[in-house]
Amino acid sequence: MKSAILQTATRYLLPILLLFSFFLLLRGHYYPGGGFVGGLVASIAFVLHSFANGTENTMKILRYKPLSLIPIGLAILTVSATLPLLFGLPPMTGLWLEEPIPVIGMIGSALFFDIGVYLVVIGVVLTILFTIALND
Repeated sequence: MKSAILQTATRYLLPILLLFSFFLLLRGHYYPGGGFVGGLVASIAFVLHSFANGTENTMKILRYKPLSLIPIGLAILTVSATLPLLFGLPPMTGLWLEEPIPVIGMIGSALFFDIGVYLVVIGVVLTILFTIALND
């Protein structure tokens, strides 16, 4: 579907939705939200772009195949989940820096776990949807 209205709207919505997904990612280790919801919003942004401009153009924006995000995300979340074992703590125990970072707040292993989930969700959703779209 090549609609001039949808293409114009997508030009403005893509950065706004990606910014909102990043906000959900950072908010998630304090409140509901996080990697899963943020990843879904980011995926929706790219799917909307693909509806308006075609899957090939969206793949040019991404630069890498979405499938490559899955192992990267799994590695990040595995490291963040097992890192407490090095300190004699149970897995998935939250480790936090002592000083908060301006704007972001406290940084801890929960944030890195959420980043891993974020990347896995984007990779899985876009791989599935782009595979279906390219095979039509």
